[in-house]
Amino acid sequence: MHDDQDDIKVDVPADAVDPDAGHESELPPRKQRSILAELTKDRLTLLVLCTTAVGYIIADPIRIEWARFGWTLLGTGLAAAAAGMLNQLLEEQRDRKMNRTRQRPLPSGRVGRITVLVIGVVAGYVGVSVLAGMVNLASAGLALSNLLIYLLLYTPLKTQTTLNTLVGAVCGAIPPMIGWVAVTGLFQPGAWLLGTILFVWQIPHFMALAWMYRDDYQRGGFRMLPVIDHDGRLTCEVILATSLILIPLGLAGTMLGLAGWLYAIGSTFLGLWLTVLSVRLYRSRSNRNARSVFLASITYLPLLLILMVVDRGPINPRAWFQGGRMVIQEQPLDDSLPATNTMTKEDEDA
Repeated sequence: MHDDQDDIKVDVPADAVDPDAGHESELPPRKQRSILAELTKDRLTLLVLCTTAVGYIIADPIRIEWARFGWTLLGTGLAAAAAGMLNQLLEEQRDRKMNRTRQRPLPSGRVGRITVLVIGVVAGYVGVSVLAGMVNLASAGLALSNLLIYLLLYTPLKTQTTLNTLVGAVCGAIPPMIGWVAVTGLFQPGAWLLGTILFVWQIPHFMALAWMYRDDYQRGGFRMLPVIDHDGRLTCEVILATSLILIPLGLAGTMLGLAGWLYAIGSTFLGLWLTVLSVRLYRSRSNRNARSVFLASITYLPLLLILMVVDRGPINPRAWFQGGRMVIQEQPLDDSLPATNTMTKEDEDA
């Protein structure tokens, strides 16, 4: 997942850095927690945890094994935090050149490189180990793959090719798949669909952000599409196209049995809303319109995931007519016998 998501910060002059910073052990606990939150990219890590949780819940809409669920979130969260820390370690020099990142803990001198390296490596090792030992090898393999793709492919490609955005989107697509395979141990169609939705969503989300900060990315030496697409036409075409793709992808969730009609209607509305704003940006390529698309994308994803969780499970028309979806009571042929056959909607569909 792109490391710059939701990372809109107020520019601070470079000479405002505390000359005595860098001694993290001397800082009060509150500032240490603040530094740790920045190093782990807490908002991005929270997004990873939310999408992982949705993947887990959707994979088994009937019941949740809470202990396994907790281990899944812990392992995935540690791996995501490790990726954020080690990414900042690798990009310290470039972060120092950008207004929106030069106040991060490493370029501002508030924490040492060795400290970040040790904590990052330990967090990554523990996170993958937790998944392997307490969940399953499939989820651990996905978490490890995500960590390696993020650090060894996405990070160096950011200075080499505009296709880095697609690689970063792969990283964002994996967390819901981790949640899914944590339950099933299998790479089923539902897991791939959740991953695809997250993959496509990240493109308009990040492109809108990159258009707003294209000058900053150029200063940092990052090869993002808006940096080389000076008039923004191609960037806005990509934003519009991927926003449109989200509409059928959302409906595919109902077609594959991940969610019901409420989700289908809501996902269509959300996709159309994002598309309308993308059309507006295409017609007038201003920072104001780009910001509208960016903020709409931030709203789109949590609402979509909430709808999917609330309306999870395949549609069962018979259950709807009987006043519910999750459980159907079948009456036996002999009315003198009690009803003992309780069928879930999965049983009914089978």
